Formats: sequence, structure tokens, C-alpha cells
Amino acid sequence: MKREILSALMLFTAILLPSGCSTPTATEVQLTFDHKNHNLDNLDNFSPDDKWLVYDTRTCPSAMAANSNIEKVNVDTGRIVVLYKTPRQTKYGPGCGAPSFSPVDTRVIFIHGPMNACAERPYCYWRRTGAVVDASQPGKVVFLDARDVTPPFTAGALRGGTHRHEWSGDGKWVGFTYNDAIMAALEKRTGKKMNLRTIGVATAHKAVTVDKDPAGENSDGLWFSALVVKVVPNPEPGSDQISRAFSDSWVGKNGYRRPDGTWQRARAFLGNVRDSRGKKLTEVFLVDIPDRIDIPGEQGPLEGTLTSFPMPPRGARQRRLTRTEHGKYPGVVTDPRHWVYSCPDGSRISFLAGDDNGIIQVFFISPLGGDTVQVTHHSSSVQSSVRWHPGGDKIAYVCDNSIYVCDVRPGLSFGRTVRMTRKTPQPPLSSIWSHDGKTIAFNRPVPDGGKSYQQIFLLKVQ
Repeated sequence: MKREILSALMLFTAILLPSGCSTPTATEVQLTFDHKNHNLDNLDNFSPDDKWLVYDTRTCPSAMAANSNIEKVNVDTGRIVVLYKTPRQTKYGPGCGAPSFSPVDTRVIFIHGPMNACAERPYCYWRRTGAVVDASQPGKVVFLDARDVTPPFTAGALRGGTHRHEWSGDGKWVGFTYNDAIMAALEKRTGKKMNLRTIGVATAHKAVTVDKDPAGENSDGLWFSALVVKVVPNPEPGSDQISRAFSDSWVGKNGYRRPDGTWQRARAFLGNVRDSRGKKLTEVFLVDIPDRIDIPGEQGPLEGTLTSFPMPPRGARQRRLTRTEHGKYPGVVTDPRHWVYSCPDGSRISFLAGDDNGIIQVFFISPLGGDTVQVTHHSSSVQSSVRWHPGGDKIAYVCDNSIYVCDVRPGLSFGRTVRMTRKTPQPPLSSIWSHDGKTIAFNRPVPDGGKSYQQIFLLKVQ
């Protein structure tokens, strides 16, 4: 049987750089074999006990509208369980995908398209929401963020679509990126750029109930949501104004430590600005998240208006961390697409940028700002997001079509890298550490009968 292949472990000798260090051995195991995709999608896929991995089955990254299944696979046996299947699935929606396990319990959050999806009202960036299924009770789904696209709008509800939902370290918050349906419609009517991506958060402050509309666009939500980053269509050159906020993640398991010793909840993200000459530039930003997100701030109402975005709550403070305009290769790179991530204690945030030779490397920046630190010195460009070991002493990423692990402990070993997998024609994708730090899960395309499927592999780390 195919599952018996799990016991046939493929051993690969890792390559350690720089020279002069011992050569470890990594064990790579193919976990899934079904004739379908098993997309990890750069998310938090391990269950808290590390026994399961959650994934979606979409046929390609852009095919979420037509995907119906959220599944989990047992890392020891390869047994697959369908956690959720969308009702009345068509090519227009509802659609689902991009699931993440809570770090503290069996809840799984994922993108869910609208139940009324059809040819006239298909799944799209501003027509989707966050849904939660308990992995111990497959099939039953609840919606996290409320949606209200008919005026008068409702504080705590959103007017568009959320995606790439990420649990906070304590499981009490969810962060997400967002596109606004009201601004998308305004852009369509006026031809002016208004459909801008930004960032929001939700927490169980209180459930939100909205007025129902005949088209079925509005829906209630269990949690209260708010946008926390202000975006503008045309940033002033040389300013810190942002036209697009994206690739966000929570800073630390519990936030970051301020100079006075207190802890601050925050999300790091990439933001598009204009340099002093008006050229678009991507930089690293951070936004502090207040304990209460239901109190309006000075910039406008939480629920927005017919001509403006919902505005951040009082106490949401965004600031720029990197300033690369005068570098030889200015800006944070957006190709490869990557997300900024921080170490567990929140003291360092990773991102990708070009070095003095234009080669994409890993860099760190403190959430307090200051100088950036170049971490890697590869001869070819890093190809993926950085994922932090739960101990905070090493990172994993893809380079030269292989998974690498890099030592980031202060001292002589800082920046020392290990090639953990063999070089393959296509790079591995979506690597993620287990909670115990002993396993890296990742996707690899595997040819099968003239087709190719994204399968899940496990890398046992010595």
C-alpha cells in the first residue's frame, strides 16, 4: 500500500556552510500521495500537539473560488480527515482555502467565500470572510468576522473580504489582510484608484449582528473586527503614507518588549510608499494594536462611510521600521512573495531585500527600529519567506531550490547555514516548523500520471 511508503525514509546528506563544521543528516519523508493538491500555503499548519497538518486542495494558487475542501492529515499514519466541505460548490464559489491551526486548541480558521456566490456575484478579494471549524468536530463551521455592505454600516463588521487569517500566540486574536467592497465599487464608478489592500484584526470583544439584505451579502460574526492600518491612493513623496499594506504577521507570541519593559501587541507588515522622487518603494512597517478595538480613533468611524475606508481604532499606531531609499538596491523585495515574520520573543523581524550585489538575502530589523542586519550571504537569491524555529535560535527558508536552516544565535555561529534538502528542479514550498521544533513540513510538486500534485513532505531535523 502507498502508506507503507512512509516507512521507507529517504536520507539526504546536508551541506553545511561555511566549511569546518560537522555535516548533519536530514531525513525527508513523503506524507501524502492522493491524486490532488495538499496546499500548506505558507501558514501555521501544525496542530498544537504536532499530530496533524491542515491544508486545502485547490488546483492552483488562484483557484480558491472553486475549491471545496479543508482537510487534515496525520503526520504519523498519513490518515486524511475532511474537516469541511463547502455546500453547493461551483466554479464561482463559495470556495475555501488557506487554513491555519490555532496554537492553543483544535480550532482551524480559513478563507470562506460567500454562500450566495454565483456568476453575477462570484468569490473575489472583497467577497470572502474568515470561517472556523473545530477539528474535533468536522463539518460544523462558524463565521468569525461580520460583513455589512449596506448602509448604515456597522462598527465591528467589515465591508469586504478578509484573507490569510493568522491566530495570535494566545489564540485570542486573528490578524488578516483586507479588501473593501465599498471602495472597490467606488473605484469602478469613478475610475479613481480606491480598491487598496490593508490590514485588520479581530477579537472576541463581542459578537456583531448586522441587518440582513435581500441579496444575502451581509452576515453576522462571532468576533469584533477593525482595520488597523490607514492606506491612501497616492502617498505623498518622501512621506510614510502607505498605498498598500500586506504580507503581515503578529510580532512575537506575546508582542514585543518596549524600552520601559512593558509588552505591546503588534503586527508587522510591508507597506508601499513613494520615495522623495515619487518612485514606489516597499518598506517594513509595524502597527501597535490596542487592547480595545471598539473605540473610534481620531481619523474617522470604525465602520467607514460610503466614500472612505473604515478607520483604525484609538491607540492603533503605525510606524515605519526600514528606510532603504538611499541603498544600492532600495526597497524590500516583493518577488519572491514573502511575509515578514518575527522570532517568538518579538525582538527581531525578518524580511527579504537585495544585498550590495543585488542578491536577495535575509535581513532583520528590531520592532523598535534602528539599523537592519544582514543575516545570510548566499551566492544565489533566497526564494521564500523566513520561518522561525520555536526556540528562536534558527530560521528556515528556501534557497537554491533547497530548504536551508540558518543559525541566528548571537555570536560566532550567527549566519551559519545548513542545506537540509537536495536541490530539485523546482523549489520546495511553504515550509513550516512543528511546535516542538523537530520537524519541517513543506510542499513539493510530484509528477503523477502526466500531471503534478503538491504533496506534503516532512523533514526530520537533527
